[in-house]
Amino acid sequence: MKVTRTSPAAFTAEFKSEEELREEHRANLSIGALRLPTNEGVALHTSIVLTLRGPWGGETSMRATVVVQLPDGIALMLDGDAEEHLLRLLERSETEQHDVVVKETESTDDRTDKNQNTWDRVRALSQMEKLLLAVKADRTERALLLQDSDPRVLLSLLRNPRLTVDEVGRLAKSSNMTFQIADVILKTGQWMGNLDVRLGLIHNPKTPPAFALRILPTLPDLEVKNIARTGSSTALKQAALKRLQGKT
Repeated sequence: MKVTRTSPAAFTAEFKSEEELREEHRANLSIGALRLPTNEGVALHTSIVLTLRGPWGGETSMRATVVVQLPDGIALMLDGDAEEHLLRLLERSETEQHDVVVKETESTDDRTDKNQNTWDRVRALSQMEKLLLAVKADRTERALLLQDSDPRVLLSLLRNPRLTVDEVGRLAKSSNMTFQIADVILKTGQWMGNLDVRLGLIHNPKTPPAFALRILPTLPDLEVKNIARTGSSTALKQAALKRLQGKT
């Protein structure tokens, strides 16, 4: 398991194989627990945001509480349904396995040519063709379409069932984001469960202030302190300060 601390109150843990994931689920995840190997110090009873990634890109996020400090890590109590978390972590396995087979049979030059051909093909599409492609685009095509300035294309991307949380995070930070895009993201629980997505939205000046104020209570205190200093609007800064003052 690869563990990364993404913010003072957030961690990401990636399982390297399905065997590792299922063993951890059998031993701990199935009862709402997780042994997180880390050298990072976290106080007992601290609430954190934990993002887990499966071996093929499936992802799930949840609240977790530090219940035991171990010599080589921390033991966590997890919120949410254990079986639902497992299903999300196993998502897209067939697609990712197919991608691995394709990559292993291609040389570096072949992949470069393929990416260039994809770029040329997508760039030559009309906006209507891009709208139709967005809902079924593969990873390479999505990477190109995420750069499109047409909000309709970006909205269509949000309907793509293979869109990853990382891609949604990039869209949340985009200067091409609109009210409609922010609204769709905000209404999708799986995406809003990811701290990076919420931070992308709340720091994006294109996010409507009312949306930003709804996100603020879901953030760790250290992120709220940062927003109190650098928030995208006066109202947001004042709300952050009020929350902090209410805890002093």
